[in-house]
Amino acid sequence: MKFTSNPTTMNLKSILIVIGVAIAFGTLFYTQDIVNKLQERERQIVQLYANSLEYATSSDNISSDFTFIFENIIRRIDFPMIITDGNDNIISTQEGRGYKNIPIDKKISEAKLESFLKEKLSELKETHQSINVKTPDGITIQKIYFGDSETVKKLKYYPYFQILFAILFITIAYFSFSYIKKSEQSNIWVGMAKETAHQLGTPISSLLGWMEILKMNHNNPAKVLDSIDEINNDLARLNKITKRFSKIGSKPDLIYDSPIESIERVIKYFERRLPQLGKNVEIKVEGDKRIKAKLNPELFEWVIENLIKNALDAIENKDGKINFFVFDNKRSLEIEVSDNGKGIEHNKRKEIFRPGYSTKRRGWGLGLSLSKRIIENYHKGKIYVKNSAINEGTTFKIILRKAENIT
Repeated sequence: MKFTSNPTTMNLKSILIVIGVAIAFGTLFYTQDIVNKLQERERQIVQLYANSLEYATSSDNISSDFTFIFENIIRRIDFPMIITDGNDNIISTQEGRGYKNIPIDKKISEAKLESFLKEKLSELKETHQSINVKTPDGITIQKIYFGDSETVKKLKYYPYFQILFAILFITIAYFSFSYIKKSEQSNIWVGMAKETAHQLGTPISSLLGWMEILKMNHNNPAKVLDSIDEINNDLARLNKITKRFSKIGSKPDLIYDSPIESIERVIKYFERRLPQLGKNVEIKVEGDKRIKAKLNPELFEWVIENLIKNALDAIENKDGKINFFVFDNKRSLEIEVSDNGKGIEHNKRKEIFRPGYSTKRRGWGLGLSLSKRIIENYHKGKIYVKNSAINEGTTFKIILRKAENIT
């Protein structure tokens, strides 16, 4: 079973990476555009304030004009701001309203307050260029330094946090999926090894038994002939197993064949071994043998074997039943496999096809997973649990491509 990289998967990964990068840069660009617009809006507010001060300096009633400006403009400002004279000296204390939205400790001394404001002034100088208040003859009498509001600061860092969290999420998801994939691959390899041992074990054990019988009855021609016939059957079985495993991982040849004939061959194989299992189970198949589907007989028989094994494990009654119904459904051929076993819980109907999942103590959880791969990947069909009821039974459904002409 090969685990080579699928070109479609690689292309999908590339597309997802491109989409992720596009979303990240799109978010960054959009957020920065909003930030720039908000900063421009705040700058316009400061400019309006500066223009108002220029007007106030040329007015006869400076005090009343300044009060009007403060009440209608300054009070609405929510970003830090410091006003200085033309030489960058802070023109007043908080009572004189020379700064706004600067967090000040009420217990701070005058000396420390002045030093603190100078530090804040240096920070504001690095944030934005000052807006100057000039007299009518062009002399700068005041400078207004301002910073960004809390909203703008948060928006500045928001896209970076978003990208960081996205990268963190993708990293965790990647390692989680990688771990799950490695676990499934490990289960598949272990399952394949056990499935190989199981498939080969029965005919090999049988061959060893027939060899002992030959040794004990070498003078009895009838016994020798019977043993040779059974040895040929077991050799044919080994050859069939070899063909099955050789087709896993490669593209098998599909031919138009009757699925009923394949099902009947598997049923005959199990009927000879049912007495050894200690169960009285009746296995039947119904349908029109003329209906053909596009399938690979060796792999399809493997699927039927797995479904019968699964049904036999589920049957706990003394009188078990496994029924195959093959019927024509317009463009497809459908097969329903029903048993009267213990059933499957509703929330586990999809889990049973996962590699490594098994409800049996000695199971390795590969049979149904392998069957799904054979039907869906190789035959381009479908297999699923049609219905199931606890202690009543389960019905699996297989859908295959039908031959256009019935012969």
